[in-house]
Amino acid sequence: METLPLKINEIFHSIQGESLLAGKPTVFIRTAACNLRCTWCDTRYSFWQAKLMSQEDVMVKVRSYECPYVCVTGGEPLGQGAVIDLLKTLLTEKFNVSLETNGSFSIKDVPRDVIKVIDIKCPESGEGDSFAWENLQLVTPEDQLKFVVASEADFNWSAKLCEEHSLEKKCHVLFSPVHGKVSPRDLARWILDANRPVTMQTQLHKEIWGSERGV
Repeated sequence: METLPLKINEIFHSIQGESLLAGKPTVFIRTAACNLRCTWCDTRYSFWQAKLMSQEDVMVKVRSYECPYVCVTGGEPLGQGAVIDLLKTLLTEKFNVSLETNGSFSIKDVPRDVIKVIDIKCPESGEGDSFAWENLQLVTPEDQLKFVVASEADFNWSAKLCEEHSLEKKCHVLFSPVHGKVSPRDLARWILDANRPVTMQTQLHKEIWGSERGV
């Protein structure tokens, strides 16, 4: 059966800058459109810049890089039902697949072998009420929940949520500073003072290439 076309913003080969896969050469499939409007979003161009591509055209481009790691990101990938078929095809072709999602959609249909990197939006994102709470019951130990904090208040809110839901026992938990708003030094100190068993990360790709696109 023919699959539905996908709204794609860009496909490119770069160094993974986020998640526990940071540093891995990776093919990125950036889907277009997003249902959220986070205050600190750095990929707003993906809201409206798109081209329709068949799944096979996407796969031809991905294969051309001869890279074992593929990250499906956005925009918001789970806003398109056809993304599930794409994820299954990537797994069938033996790629190591990760999915970056804003947390507002259920991951129930995402194949287990896909590493889910799921945002829980903090209050200062402007989308603090967007999380699909059933995802806390659907994550596996290989998945990753991510908090992007824009202030100490965001951090305290996130740390409290981790404690209330024992998130660190469910999967990996990541804390990342909003670039240009929270210094890595401050976030490191907050994590240490709170004694949370989380993983701190920064956006490695911005340290390498700044705000360039397609890298």
